[in-house]
Amino acid sequence: MRRRMVALATIVMVVLGLADSSPLQAQSFFAGKTVRIIVGLAPGGGFDTYARLVARHLGKHIPGSPAIIVDNMTGAGGLISANHLYRVARPDGLSLAHVPGTLLLGQVLGQPGIEFDARKFEYIGATVKEEVVCSLTKASGITSVEQLMSAKTPVKIGAVAPGAPTDNTPRILKAALGLPIQVVTGYKGTAEIRLAAESGEVAGACWAWESMRATWRKSLDAGEAIPILQVTSKPLPGLSRVPLAIDLAKTDEARRLIQVGIQDGSAYSRPFMAPPGTPKERVQILRKAFQETLNDKALLAEAEKAKLTLDPVAGEDLQKLVTDLFTLDPAFVEKLKAVLYK
Repeated sequence: MRRRMVALATIVMVVLGLADSSPLQAQSFFAGKTVRIIVGLAPGGGFDTYARLVARHLGKHIPGSPAIIVDNMTGAGGLISANHLYRVARPDGLSLAHVPGTLLLGQVLGQPGIEFDARKFEYIGATVKEEVVCSLTKASGITSVEQLMSAKTPVKIGAVAPGAPTDNTPRILKAALGLPIQVVTGYKGTAEIRLAAESGEVAGACWAWESMRATWRKSLDAGEAIPILQVTSKPLPGLSRVPLAIDLAKTDEARRLIQVGIQDGSAYSRPFMAPPGTPKERVQILRKAFQETLNDKALLAEAEKAKLTLDPVAGEDLQKLVTDLFTLDPAFVEKLKAVLYK
């Protein structure tokens, strides 16, 4: 009996020791280290703005309080940084990337240059669901979607690169609605696109309203930049008079292009992710810290002041959404591929 009690006590102590060791091990691993967030687009744009907001608060929610830095690795609309995370970054929990989720769909569509398998990334979470709005400058002379539709010459829309939301959105709208659009690609991010629009190089662009209203706020408030079309399932707050793109579609195929190619990507459009092979316990620690960060009072106050919307998506949910992308109908995949890359 005594031996049995001693054995039982030993087992209990071992179990408790293992339970207690996890946070201690995490603290000892992250303490004194630096977590690097690689942003696939240029400084001053929406991805950069959200990444830096998270970076200022994330460290205190990770055991060991590591330093957090943001590193912009631009090129090909975020593709360079996504490939880097997959092929080069060490899977140790100290490397994250924040890139356009449209690249994940890009793999399904056979986008050239992709060297990753989106299903193998470890998804940490997303700060917001992306709701896309197209805005043009008052100086362009196009202040409504009706004027855009009746334009006699193609209207120049700024974009980053194939696979980026700024590029995919106008290409899909051109195909689905017959809009007279010329996509001008090659900008490093929305910060450069804003400057190009204000100088008259392009008429405007389409990207996340959450980002646009924060980073282009002065022009929007002054009426110098005007939202003319929202690519959303329902009107966004403050945009009740701006038409929905899907309501202008005249065929089922056109509606599906808008729905699948743009709107369905809302939840996975702004992922934070880690390399494949990152230890599961560190992935869970980062996921928990990410969610805690987005509920941090200091972060919430900062976001409100900057007019940055927060609508978090859990890492586990992102993982499932990405997996589901690979179940799209092959015939529709070919149609969408033709719209975006040919």
